[in-house]
Amino acid sequence: MSRYIFKARGPHGLVEGIEDGDSPSAVADALSYRGLVPITVKPEKPQTPAAAAAGSPAVGKPEWMQPKVKPTDVMLFSRQIYTLFKAGVPILRALAGLQETTSNPTMKEVLLDLRRSLESGLELSAAMLHHPKVFDGFYVAMVRVGEASGRLEEVFIRLFEHIEFELFMRQQVKSALRYPSFVIAAMAAAIAIINVMVIPAFANIFKSAGDNLPLPTRILMATSEFSIKHGWLIALGLVVTFFVWRHWKQTEEGRLIWDRLLLRAPVVGPIVTKASLARFTRAFALSLKSGVPLERALSGVATTADNAFITQRIEQMRDNIMRGESLAHAAATSGVFTPIVLQMIAIGEETGMVDELLEEVGELYSNEVQYSLKTLSQQIEPILIVFMGGLVLVLALGVFLPMWNLGEMSFKK
Repeated sequence: MSRYIFKARGPHGLVEGIEDGDSPSAVADALSYRGLVPITVKPEKPQTPAAAAAGSPAVGKPEWMQPKVKPTDVMLFSRQIYTLFKAGVPILRALAGLQETTSNPTMKEVLLDLRRSLESGLELSAAMLHHPKVFDGFYVAMVRVGEASGRLEEVFIRLFEHIEFELFMRQQVKSALRYPSFVIAAMAAAIAIINVMVIPAFANIFKSAGDNLPLPTRILMATSEFSIKHGWLIALGLVVTFFVWRHWKQTEEGRLIWDRLLLRAPVVGPIVTKASLARFTRAFALSLKSGVPLERALSGVATTADNAFITQRIEQMRDNIMRGESLAHAAATSGVFTPIVLQMIAIGEETGMVDELLEEVGELYSNEVQYSLKTLSQQIEPILIVFMGGLVLVLALGVFLPMWNLGEMSFKK
């Protein structure tokens, strides 16, 4: 079977693409069967190795070596295709233009596959299902709603805003955790240096005092000796613990337990809860505005919370609504919303403005998250100061107490 480049006329204008077939006439018959009028069908010219490498750098490489499609690529795709749709560009021509302009070779392959799927008669949402690592379930569901309602252009701009908000939230969290992470890493490095280099330098002096060493000094010396003799065991244990924890967290039960503990963690827990609910309420409002039924909307947006425990509670909300409960009552029994949010949901049900009020709830949560993230360093600083003070106290007592004892002994002599 060979590949052929064709031009055909369809109900929405000129269609160009690549089709597999046994002969030009077979390709023409396949196009006619799909309702297209063939104009030209030519064999695809084989590319030279250099041209193939230049045109598609991702081809021929193992999957782990290919560049990944980042959320920013999907966000830019959503914005660009919205602009092209708004300008009246047909979808196949829009995808061809985006394929030529994107700099990510993997995204080029994805767009090429979308074009081929559309040319073969598939809908855009069905074509996106072939790329779950690029377009998640929520994205595909929203595109499907846009196709059914004829508001695909509007859906893409809302998806762009949704992804932009997600990226903004992640960036805020990273910025807030950068300083505490640096301090904790510096403290761990300091402890390692003291154990391996500083304490052994004083060990011979301390041993001359015999069994009269203070308790903090004996603890420091024992810790240092163990670190030097069995440091590789400590490193191996940390590595094994990390991989076991990561594997356990990837299991369904492990992720549920971990995410639930994360929500209850001091300082960080309230921020994670508000951020998860901000993502959920904004996605839920977007689904309802696009005309998705309530039960289907809850099913589609449950995973956008990015927390297994909250996702489980949202799915319970959906089950309760399907049994006849109101949205306000189902939200109240979930136990994850604040009273003011529950009140706004109840008012939205009464006035028929659930989507608008949910969007306001999302804005409320996101503003609270931004404020909490800005003050996160101030909240963590006292904890770090107390911990560092305790560490310095133990080191000072362990090092200076025996020196004082030795000094007193020398004076007595």
